[in-house]
Amino acid sequence: MARILGLLLLLAVVTYGLWPYYSLFRIHSALQEPSAEALAPHVDLAAIQTHYKTRINRSVKGFLPPTASQDQTEADQVIGWLADNLKRLGNAALEQAITLDWVRASLLEASRRADAENLDAKDGRFIGAVDFAFFESWDRFVVRFGEIGEHPTFVILRFEEGEWRITDITG
Repeated sequence: MARILGLLLLLAVVTYGLWPYYSLFRIHSALQEPSAEALAPHVDLAAIQTHYKTRINRSVKGFLPPTASQDQTEADQVIGWLADNLKRLGNAALEQAITLDWVRASLLEASRRADAENLDAKDGRFIGAVDFAFFESWDRFVVRFGEIGEHPTFVILRFEEGEWRITDITG
């Protein structure tokens, strides 16, 4: 009985370990489709948008003045108001820019850049271009396209709602 339980546990661990790699093959198949909608089940678009907003806010924070407060001059309040509106407009623009089409184009471009042997292919070799893919934690899987010193693209998959889904693309 203990042996059967041990084998079942081993099977479960191996299956879980192979699952994100299987998801990469499913993403590869979705990228072969002409429509970006084929990627929808494999992408958490809201998470990608949130990660990009966070990165942009972090990099822009030093350039924008703080929000208006009671002890600021009228000019400072106007500049604060403009900064608040820029943030709001920037968020709306980001939500319009980061779409499934953008995700598809980003993945294909990353695979094209990383796969120097196949630069002529219009769709790239997504699986063939992967340089590194492994768990970062039990629910986070990192895929790298390109060598470390050559500005690689990282695709982050998270285990959400029983599926491995793309939640971030950095590069």
